[in-house]
Amino acid sequence: MRASDWPETAADRVAGWARSRPAPVGGRRVLAVEGRSGSGKSTLAAAVAGRLDAPLLHMDDLYAGWDGLAEGVTALRDQVLVPLAEGRPAIWRRWDWAAGAYAGSHRVPDGEWLVVEGVGSGGRVLRAYLCGLVWLESPTAVRKRRALARDGATYEPHWDRWARQEAAFYADEAVRENAGLIIENPGTAAIAAARQE
Repeated sequence: MRASDWPETAADRVAGWARSRPAPVGGRRVLAVEGRSGSGKSTLAAAVAGRLDAPLLHMDDLYAGWDGLAEGVTALRDQVLVPLAEGRPAIWRRWDWAAGAYAGSHRVPDGEWLVVEGVGSGGRVLRAYLCGLVWLESPTAVRKRRALARDGATYEPHWDRWARQEAAFYADEAVRENAGLIIENPGTAAIAAARQE
């Protein structure tokens, strides 16, 4: 498999698996794509959302800044998942990273599916609202290189701070252990090395 094929192949697998999951009674099908920073969640989730004709919600838009993981989980539950489960419109507030405050409200578009990606989207308090939880696994060195290449100087001073928050969250929440599907994303270098063997 070429590195460029990974998102498409993985997205086909995830979308097929998600479609096989039982639909919630009277509610929206919500699929969470979880994994540590830089694991490829955004890329995979965008491809999956395209296959499911689903809107995509990023946890980055819900976190209350660099220390706001817990607030992001609460916002997802209270502003999005509970209203959808009750058949009401879901209106969430976006975090403005430059201003350091919530700004602007957005409505989740109607549809059968919603894909949510990001650290925290598979938290314990959210699982009852999910039709599926996918964990994306990737080596730490690959993740860090990918995240810093993507976000550069903006993220670099916060990498360790966010990694500690992730580690504490995952230790408490056992997200990987509760995922219904685990997808490996070894990264370009690992795929190239495997092809040469």
